[in-house]
Amino acid sequence: MQPDPDKARQALQAQKSETENLSRIAKDNSATVELDQQSVGRLSRMDALQRQAMAEASERARSVELHKINAALQRIDDGEYGYCLECGDEISQQRLAVDPAASHCIKCAN
Repeated sequence: MQPDPDKARQALQAQKSETENLSRIAKDNSATVELDQQSVGRLSRMDALQRQAMAEASERARSVELHKINAALQRIDDGEYGYCLECGDEISQQRLAVDPAASHCIKCAN
């Protein structure tokens, strides 16, 4: 049974919107860290550098997620949504319910 493309599109659009909002909110944490020892202590600076690195890693993960979402939306537009990119079999409804951006069946994903 094929997934409902309209439901999938809604779920993917909501996921995309949430991910983009998180990126906007997180911009402050990834700002350049000032290395002036006079205004910021050494431990505070190290803490700021660590927050910056964590924010950058999170942003990279969000970027990958947005790419997956956009690819899934394109598959919906192309009429190829719900089929494994590797083997061409249908992706299970349960898998798509958990991850609407899934591009591989469980067999090929392993």
